[in-house]
Amino acid sequence: MTTTWRMRFELSDSPGALARVTVRLAAADCNVLALHVMPVPGGVLDEIVVRAGEGVLPADLVEAVRAEGGRRVGITPADVRDLVDVPTSVLRAARQALGDPSQVSSALRSVLAADSVVVGEAAEGQVQLGEWVVRRGWASFTDVELTRAQALVDLVTAPGPSLRPVLSEDGFALVLRPGSALDEDAVAALHSRCSMRTMFNRYHSGMRTVPRRWLHRLLSPPRGTTVLAQCGDQVVALGQLIHTGTPDCAEISLLVEDAWQRRGVGAALLGALAADARGAGFSELVAWCLPSETALVRTAARAGLAATTRREDGLLRVSIKPCGQARTAPINAAVAEKSR
Repeated sequence: MTTTWRMRFELSDSPGALARVTVRLAAADCNVLALHVMPVPGGVLDEIVVRAGEGVLPADLVEAVRAEGGRRVGITPADVRDLVDVPTSVLRAARQALGDPSQVSSALRSVLAADSVVVGEAAEGQVQLGEWVVRRGWASFTDVELTRAQALVDLVTAPGPSLRPVLSEDGFALVLRPGSALDEDAVAALHSRCSMRTMFNRYHSGMRTVPRRWLHRLLSPPRGTTVLAQCGDQVVALGQLIHTGTPDCAEISLLVEDAWQRRGVGAALLGALAADARGAGFSELVAWCLPSETALVRTAARAGLAATTRREDGLLRVSIKPCGQARTAPINAAVAEKSR
């Protein structure tokens, strides 16, 4: 059960206003662990990390702040990372993103305490930062936060981190990239090169080729993203990350053509999807496999991701935690040239 909370609120600009809030929280056996004051137009915004006393609910904390004149009160669960000062956390996030371009979403989410950071176009209530869309429901973003996040984006967007170079286990260079409508022919060709067994394991149906009308949905899923693995001019694998509608959970699927199986391509693709899932705020990835099909469990292990299984509705439900060492680290030009 969460007992540590991050709160953000506005107070009147009067002496002792913040002190009265802390006194009221102390009376409820709550301990303020960190305090940060941010300038906003017309005043300041206070943010505190507080450990709640036994039996104190989030609603009680919000009411305590409002009782002392707090306005626009937001609250979200916190952990020890929220006790690190802002400059330190931003520097750590920058190092994370520069060291592995697949971690940009996760780094931005950390810097902004965002609910989700995904690649796409911003809708109402969301903010666009380069190719990333950021969303936070518990409190509005301040200009200072967005300026800080934009500086991080500017730092890591050359070259574009949406292109993630990887090496197969036998030394071939591939690129992991987002799919688009322009890839319909390449993805149709990918399916045509897959065996009946591979197609059946992916779609649980005895079809030989994928219907043309499916291609748009495969490349532009309405509630998710598609990542392609490309070698030369051929797309050799496809992975999807789809929001299930259940908070913190997304469904994943992989298709790797037979000639590229058991060469680390699936592990790299799964690692990229896991990195995207972390950036979007998901804590569990779920896949549905045939009872006799254990390839995804082995792929997760090769990607450094923990997986558990159980039988459900006649299928094997694979649950994967999207944390670990993603197999999407950039390769340098010399290695790429050698592998051609």
